[in-house]
Amino acid sequence: QVHLVESGGGSVQAGGSLTLSCVASGYMGSTYCMAWFRQVAGKEREGVAYMHSTGSLKYADSVKGQGRFTVSRDVANTLYLQMNSLKPEDSATYYCAAEPLPELLDGEPPSGCSPGPASELRYWGQGTQVTVSS
Repeated sequence: QVHLVESGGGSVQAGGSLTLSCVASGYMGSTYCMAWFRQVAGKEREGVAYMHSTGSLKYADSVKGQGRFTVSRDVANTLYLQMNSLKPEDSATYYCAAEPLPELLDGEPPSGCSPGPASELRYWGQGTQVTVSS
């Protein structure tokens, strides 16, 4: 069983910054995907960024290229989402998610950790609220 706990949400003014953290515990194996999603009430949960255990990182189209969101991970399997230049439309509940993946063979490129529906990830945190005021 994998347990995920997010923290770091809060209320900021537009242009401000927040860094979210997701602490993972439990056994995910050596190959896994961890991701950040966000959800606004009444809307579907949307992916923000996906990090494979190899370090391969992919951002969702909604944030890619803007340079405002940066994902990183430390050796203790804590996943971070640094958010800069926040906009009111970034207001949402942010969730951390994880999915164990099949082990990679030697030389095999990472796979199974790309923008996609929330249903593809099995484990979820409780979420942390981010509110950006104009």
